[in-house]
Amino acid sequence: MAAVDGVTVAELLSATRVATLRRAAPALDAPPALDGGATGGVRTLLRLEGLVVLAGAVIAYQQVGAGWGAFALFFLLPDLSLLGYLRDARTGALLYNAAHSYLGPAALIAAGVLGPQPVALALGLVWTAHIGFDRLLGYGLKYVSGFGATHLGPVGRADPW
Repeated sequence: MAAVDGVTVAELLSATRVATLRRAAPALDAPPALDGGATGGVRTLLRLEGLVVLAGAVIAYQQVGAGWGAFALFFLLPDLSLLGYLRDARTGALLYNAAHSYLGPAALIAAGVLGPQPVALALGLVWTAHIGFDRLLGYGLKYVSGFGATHLGPVGRADPW
């Protein structure tokens, strides 16, 4: 193949194609578009799901028979993850998302049911209730662009709901 400045036509076409694909594919940690998250009826539906999760977790917690003082004590514990924002937005989003994903509480609930480990079950239900409450209020998983950019849409003054 012919070469121009030591670069073959095939290499040039390949490099051009890769550059085009890189521009077309959004980065995983790219800030969301202006409307960033869910809007309209989808946003409302996701927030109502948060209400259902909160109610279900509270009802299940009541059935477990754990104390309400413990519920109150541990309910806001996942929000300690907000301290990550004192370092930077990336660390804050990473810690917040780890503490506000259903993966952790689901693992605790599974351990509590299969164990049986009633403390793990109770903590998993409190954690699940917290996440449901946050989602009801519109606090979704965070993008690294800042605290207010969530998968449920903007939080703060720009929040339309």
